[in-house]
Amino acid sequence: MKLDVNLCNNLKSIRTRLGMSQQELANIAGVTRQSIGGVELGQYAPSVAMSLRLAKALGCQVEDLFWFEEDLPEVEAILAGSVPKQQQSRVSLARVGNQWIAYPLVGNDAFRIEMIPADGETLAVIYPDARESVRVKEVASNERQSEGEAQSQNGTNKVLVRLLDDIDKLHNTVVIAGCTPVLSLLARATERWHPQLRIHYRFAHSKAALRSLCQGEVHIAGMHLYDPKTGEHNIPFVREALRGKSAVLITLGVWEEGLLVPPGNPRGIKTVSDLVEFGATIVTHEAGSGGQMLLERKLQEEGVPFPTVKGFTHIVHSHQDVALSVVSGMADAGISTASIAAAFGLGFIPLHSARYDLVIIKEYLEEEPVKQFLSILGHQLVRSQLEILGGYDTSKIGEVVANIS
Repeated sequence: MKLDVNLCNNLKSIRTRLGMSQQELANIAGVTRQSIGGVELGQYAPSVAMSLRLAKALGCQVEDLFWFEEDLPEVEAILAGSVPKQQQSRVSLARVGNQWIAYPLVGNDAFRIEMIPADGETLAVIYPDARESVRVKEVASNERQSEGEAQSQNGTNKVLVRLLDDIDKLHNTVVIAGCTPVLSLLARATERWHPQLRIHYRFAHSKAALRSLCQGEVHIAGMHLYDPKTGEHNIPFVREALRGKSAVLITLGVWEEGLLVPPGNPRGIKTVSDLVEFGATIVTHEAGSGGQMLLERKLQEEGVPFPTVKGFTHIVHSHQDVALSVVSGMADAGISTASIAAAFGLGFIPLHSARYDLVIIKEYLEEEPVKQFLSILGHQLVRSQLEILGGYDTSKIGEVVANIS
């Protein structure tokens, strides 16, 4: 059969992976060895009958062996972040509300422990006002293109993405932003219980997570902010941020926040004022994070000026980074949680019990992936995982603590 230039095949890869020679495959499939070689080299396209025989002989589907290059669908998506101008970028995709969101797999966002498989690659930046698309390569070649030019007037960054995975899988995705490592643990537990569900976890401190929720980039925002004026956790911040939108707050648990110190607490630190008295060096979180707000609040309560604390401007971006700074000796202390202290074998000085809540726009509660994720919260599998971490009170996990409208 005449070769279709758009027909691709994976025949040689699958055959060699199974340890079969061309002749062995030809004998099983009832075709000639020359036919096998011709197909592998892309010299001609096999007939339907031959394709079915080859798939049966190799124990796979025809679609695993042959596909058309143009069959990869494309979708428009809102870019949640920035991508390098000089190259096409790997992204992860999820459907949030009525639009696709593309999450760049760049830098630390490209990794968990292993590299994250891409759902697609960006092909073009789309300018809605100009009603035109500019291919990424063309954008890269225009040296006058500034980083902000890819932003449309409404603050969105729309891109054309070529899909690298089954679109049905992408539809069945929940996206969560937050800073607690427990979210990645919840993701693993949920995916074990619901194998077809994908959990995409975006690391972000509390205010950044809430901002992503407001911008329609995620389904769920995790946060642990305390308002000393009202004595409430999270609720005042959600009311302020989600004006005109309805949301629910579902608690994940109460965790102990405080200072991580080296094992045995060699400097004898008991309060934040001791940081100055003993000349201790600290690391801090980003502005808008629960950890940074706690440190600033405690320093104010004890009348300690911020600049007098060594390392107050040394910012790290995760609870693990705080622990690693203390473990390595780069810092004498830093704000984190009791569970992180236990995980790294560090000393811990409690300062505050914070409630960690999941904030969800109400309309997302009707989406099946979100329902599946929430259904796991009360399961013993989750409770036991949190309990063994230590530093968590999970007695009210899964309870709705507030309705915001």
